[in-house]
Amino acid sequence: MKNISLAIGILWFMFPACQHSTNKTSTKELTEVEFSQVPNWAKEVVWYQIFVERFRNGDVSNDPTKADIKYAYPDSIPTHWKTTPWTQDWYRPDDWFAETRLTQFQDNLQLRRYGGDLQGVLDELDYLSNLGITAIFFNPLNDAPSMHKYDPRYWHHIDRNFGPDPLGDAKMMSEEDPSNSENWQFTKADQLFLKVIDACHQRGIKVIVDYSWNHTGMDFWALNDIRKNGINSKFAGWYEVEAFDNPETPLDEFKYKGWYHIKYLPEIKKAIIGQDSVFPFEGNFASQSAKEHIFNVARRWLDPNKDGNPSDGIDGFRLDVAAEIPLGFWPEFRTEVRKINPEAYLVGEVWWQKFPNDLMDPRPFLKGNKFDAIMNYRWYRSAHQFFAQAEPAIGPKAFADSLQQLLAGINTENNQVMMNLTSSHDSPRTSTSIYNKNKYKFNAKPADDLTYKIDKPDAETRKLQKMLLIHQFTFIGAPHIWYGDEVGMWGADDPDTRKPMVWNDLTYEPESTHPLGLARNTDSVKPDTALFNFIKELIVLRKNNPALVHGLLEFVTTDDDHGLLVYKRSTENSQVWVAFNNSNNEQLFEISGIPEGIYSYFSKSKTAIPLVNGNLKQKIEAKTAQIYIMNK
Repeated sequence: MKNISLAIGILWFMFPACQHSTNKTSTKELTEVEFSQVPNWAKEVVWYQIFVERFRNGDVSNDPTKADIKYAYPDSIPTHWKTTPWTQDWYRPDDWFAETRLTQFQDNLQLRRYGGDLQGVLDELDYLSNLGITAIFFNPLNDAPSMHKYDPRYWHHIDRNFGPDPLGDAKMMSEEDPSNSENWQFTKADQLFLKVIDACHQRGIKVIVDYSWNHTGMDFWALNDIRKNGINSKFAGWYEVEAFDNPETPLDEFKYKGWYHIKYLPEIKKAIIGQDSVFPFEGNFASQSAKEHIFNVARRWLDPNKDGNPSDGIDGFRLDVAAEIPLGFWPEFRTEVRKINPEAYLVGEVWWQKFPNDLMDPRPFLKGNKFDAIMNYRWYRSAHQFFAQAEPAIGPKAFADSLQQLLAGINTENNQVMMNLTSSHDSPRTSTSIYNKNKYKFNAKPADDLTYKIDKPDAETRKLQKMLLIHQFTFIGAPHIWYGDEVGMWGADDPDTRKPMVWNDLTYEPESTHPLGLARNTDSVKPDTALFNFIKELIVLRKNNPALVHGLLEFVTTDDDHGLLVYKRSTENSQVWVAFNNSNNEQLFEISGIPEGIYSYFSKSKTAIPLVNGNLKQKIEAKTAQIYIMNK
């Protein structure tokens, strides 16, 4: 989340298992293996990240209203505000834009809602299964007024507009005591999420959810209690309160520390040991009761019916702005999570040390007591510099050296479960990132760079993207797909990376508008089915070749003069060679010591390739890659 322009309960006779008041696993003693082990399943998955508000509108009756988005940015909501049609040209202003006080087009986009919901996710699970997806990473689902959901009103409830009964859910939440986890109920949206989990598990799809324990929203229930009761609130120690309201005056003097001074994101108070100016830092959260609330939220979704069997719950967490939370908290959180599910996966957002040049060293977070993996932005920055020749461009040797440096000092199992992503909700879409060739995430939207290209990427970009994809699916770590990248969606950095998903059963307006009134190409918007099938084939490749999951990595060729890179992934029974020609000319490469029976993956037949004196000699076209396989 680095960019911020940023109720009726379940009836006993219907869902009795959800009413148990005792969590049978909460006192379990963990073994060292259960605490520290990396989940084996996380090595084999292909991730798909879903931003629910923009994925699919499966139920128009629950679309957000003006009341639902109160307390999100900005403070005022236009009189004629309404949801935006799913298929509208992204940069065409909504009619109500003229009523806002916002001068930047991208700021107005923060007010947009499209109505994506969990029913839309349910409706498209077969689409994801057909692609070959085996794990979903959901951006925050917690009840929150913004489109990004990092500003919760409640951590322990699913967003009211993601379920079928927003008004009823809002009523239930308002009548509940959120500080008493023993009496938490399940809203209709909560129940629908449990249905999503079950439907995913039936298809062999794991589920993790995104939480930012670092901050809440300005309408969070505990903060509202402090507003009401001031210093006498039981939750006064949860936040860095700078001034309590004086009830004797008509003014509202209540003031607190917000994340990066953003009032919409009040920070949970920290007890930091030493300096807090350099990440990561030692310490913990200041309030034990705040931590207990966090642990209770985690337990709720890991084992919803509290029967000691976590099969009905989520399979882990993606932890937002993880490096900005003191290190002492994470072993405690891991302990509580692993007590419920010893195979739960924890992945942290560990990103910038100093923007835009210095990425953070993840090793302090990967010592077996905090996270299993990080979101591997470090890998993509190097890949972007090589395949796209993005600033500062590098050749095969420097790229191979950078990859080895990324892997160094990290246990093999942690490297195998890294979330290798090329784009996300916080970075430009893959194709647009390649198309522009800017330094990674720097000046990556039209408001920052008038020359930034926002139109549909060209055919040359797609060739480079396919080379990058082949690398992503053959390198160490778990491949990740940001929703829509598989059908060729394009978009600049946040908020433009968060366009509504492009579906083949909808007709979209052509994109012809520029947010700054500049000239641009007019582009039709429809799924790229060829790219979808290409990624689907890569998923099959990875599934059928254990070397691409568990294999050792060996660089065979790093030829700067000819733009050639060749590496090998191997286990005892599986060997895969991957060759890239990142030059502008056809090249000939040779690999020695190849066993008989090797074949080219992208050929229509699996006929073995003839060897010359035990060597593989092949021509490879410019800006393409080849895969060669040998399985015993």
